[in-house]
Amino acid sequence: MKRSIAMFVSFFVCALLLAGCWSKKELPDLAFVIAVGLDKTEDGRYLASFQVVNPGNVAGATQRGGGAAGVPVSMYTSTGDTLVEASRKASKKLSRILYYGHTNLVVISEEVAREGLNDVFDAVERNHQFRPTAQLVIAHGHSAKEVLSVLTPIDKISANQIIKTLEFSEMSRGQTINTDVWGAIRGLTSSGRNTVVTGVVIEGNPQQGKRQTNVQSSVPDARISLDGLALFKKDRLVRWVNGSTERGVLWVLDRIKQTNITIPWNGKKEAIGYRTVRVKTEVKPQWKKGRPSILVHIQTEGDISEAYVPIRLDDYRQLFQLEKAIGRDIEREVKQAIETAQHEKTDVFGFGEAVHRAHPRLWKRIKKEWDDRYFPHLQVTVKVDAYIRRTGLRNTPYIK
Repeated sequence: MKRSIAMFVSFFVCALLLAGCWSKKELPDLAFVIAVGLDKTEDGRYLASFQVVNPGNVAGATQRGGGAAGVPVSMYTSTGDTLVEASRKASKKLSRILYYGHTNLVVISEEVAREGLNDVFDAVERNHQFRPTAQLVIAHGHSAKEVLSVLTPIDKISANQIIKTLEFSEMSRGQTINTDVWGAIRGLTSSGRNTVVTGVVIEGNPQQGKRQTNVQSSVPDARISLDGLALFKKDRLVRWVNGSTERGVLWVLDRIKQTNITIPWNGKKEAIGYRTVRVKTEVKPQWKKGRPSILVHIQTEGDISEAYVPIRLDDYRQLFQLEKAIGRDIEREVKQAIETAQHEKTDVFGFGEAVHRAHPRLWKRIKKEWDDRYFPHLQVTVKVDAYIRRTGLRNTPYIK
């Protein structure tokens, strides 16, 4: 009897363990969506674009050394009143099931971003296949469909090229930011921080960029390039910033890894170049005269990268003056970025979160009016300590 019960229990346990394939999907039945683009139609409906990889063409292009095997991706579009409806309608055009487990990029048009992203992120976050680590960019001046349709010459899948460009540009240029879906959602739901997203543009002819000849020329007809930062207030895009203002935002966010600064010297503009190596930004909330204030303390170390004026770089007094000039230039960029954000009444720096951590009882009282009342008039003090660690292999410039 005991033996029979033991056998029955063993068979029952094995049956439970072997029941894990009820929801299986074979690889030949899946269409791997690498990127998703979201636009709006003229009648206000969502236009969803799906960049689906062609596995055979990607492998063939690698083995044959170029685009000889055909295009590596295909674009499918569908419309709907909601994102889920648009996704369902796309199944009419494919012989496979749309699979979002490998979706690494979401491109949102400027029109959709200005109208609001709450509906977009609600659908994205609920999808169990969708990765919250997917990168997010805003299409600036072109539709998301056009951005995803451009074929790229180096990385065969254009979504991968955008992702890698984001990564390496943030690492070396210091004027772009890598924002994933989860980070954007956290910014939308936070009462003390708003979201910042990098923009993408198309340089050249978007219509020619769709053709395979775009990757068969040393000078492509169309390229995808990063351009500007989109500042959000809650779920809506309110302002684009570029250049020094763009970098000023990233100084405060402590997202500068390496960047190049060119400062004037002895009456000449863009005279001396400074390349940062290490940067640390601290945001310290303070309480003055019954109102909150912020101290932004930036410490940067770097090297002299170029010099176009006569200067003695082996003289410590000259280096000390250079450090002061570099600090003033960084301070100017930061103040310009803060003034821009205060004008738009959007706290993209997380000053509200800093106040919340330091004074939770105060924050409970002012958080509802933070963006519109307190942040626009917030007193922000900027302190920059810049250090020159190396001057390169030459102390005296060629210019006498």
